[in-house]
Amino acid sequence: MIVRPATSADAEAMAEIYGHNALHGAGTFEEAPPTPQEMAARLQTVQARGLPWVVVEDEGRVLGFAYAGPYRLRSAYRYTAEDSVYVAPGAQGRGVGRAALQRVIEACEAMGLRRLVAVIGDSANAGSVNLHRSLGFLPVGTLPDVGYKHGRWLDVVLMSRPLNGGSASAPGEGGLDL
Repeated sequence: MIVRPATSADAEAMAEIYGHNALHGAGTFEEAPPTPQEMAARLQTVQARGLPWVVVEDEGRVLGFAYAGPYRLRSAYRYTAEDSVYVAPGAQGRGVGRAALQRVIEACEAMGLRRLVAVIGDSANAGSVNLHRSLGFLPVGTLPDVGYKHGRWLDVVLMSRPLNGGSASAPGEGGLDL
């Protein structure tokens, strides 16, 4: 497996992976799969901010992807990003999500960011919660019953990971351009 920056050529594979999660999973509260063109636009928006978006590829097939986006678009949040990670059906449990998310963490640290937040759909999403925990994220709360999908109410689990010392000191110049 290789982890590399995503390109617009990956949009179809990413749309397929994400679309499966939109239709069948609870990790995203989006219910309609985006088109490859929409995924390409999302990729471009993230990369235009200088944020990481990576794919994990094995033998030419994209098995998963992860990226960091702005946590919120107010200037005070400029040192915080939110991660997302998705793995293709049948590729779970092979280290795909871990490899992708680890690369995103490293890239966010290299940017000088101070915190990475995970907003995980469905408190029963043990795979994502355990992945984040294994990479240093700690649970900071649960928002009960904030989404309704697949005929049931869903929680959101909030997890957080400090980067570059977190809040132990004031950040330097920079941060995200919000």
